[in-house]
Amino acid sequence: MILFPAIDLKEGRCVRLVQGDMAQATIFNDDPVDQATTFEAQGFQWLHLVDLDGAFAGRPVNAEAVRAVLAKVTVPVQLGGGIRDMRTIEGWLAAGVARVIIGTAAVQDPDLVREAARLHPGRIAVGIDAKDGRVAVHGWAETSTLTAEELGRRFEDAGVAAIIYTDIARDGILKGLNIPMTLALAQAVSIPVIASGGLASMADIERLLEPDCAALAGAITGRALYDGRIDPAEALALIAGARKPGEASRPERIRA
Repeated sequence: MILFPAIDLKEGRCVRLVQGDMAQATIFNDDPVDQATTFEAQGFQWLHLVDLDGAFAGRPVNAEAVRAVLAKVTVPVQLGGGIRDMRTIEGWLAAGVARVIIGTAAVQDPDLVREAARLHPGRIAVGIDAKDGRVAVHGWAETSTLTAEELGRRFEDAGVAAIIYTDIARDGILKGLNIPMTLALAQAVSIPVIASGGLASMADIERLLEPDCAALAGAITGRALYDGRIDPAEALALIAGARKPGEASRPERIRA
């Protein structure tokens, strides 16, 4: 399992939202590069970046901050937010993003996901953000008629590298991951699933390492990490201790 520290970007700063509400943003660091290099120094294997402003605008907005992070870290970065056309996808991959996350466009233009996954194997992920059981789009401002499982199955044979599943009701409020819904999605598709939304404590890390969660590829941690509820060294040691013999401890960086 990979633990992804989240860097959510709003107006060039690292923030955390409450249930996706841009009006409820807590600033944790004015310098995304400082935050990214800190996470790297702590031993995290990947970074999870989200351009929050871009998710609402439908295009990259915090590109300068993302590029600054890419220039300073050596660990792979996955990026979501405002990625809705092939030009943006290929621009970020060429800039050094290891994996792009497509959310709104996965609902509105599934052929874009399939074509991108065909052209860039292993470098395209789908973001599925659920609100009251339905997939939300446009920065979680609108809700579609699709369920998470229905959307996931659309890309079953597309070559998508991962699905990042977020329960919006739990995001940013430290109530714990929605394990039942996340596992239901993981069992419905063969695509690796990464859990997101609500990870709150070391107990949640321990829960993710229980046998029934072996189907999950990883989890994203945000506010609990910034608040000090999760100790990076302790969490990473726990995960390393649970790793199967021979399993790589650090993935190679994917280069464009």
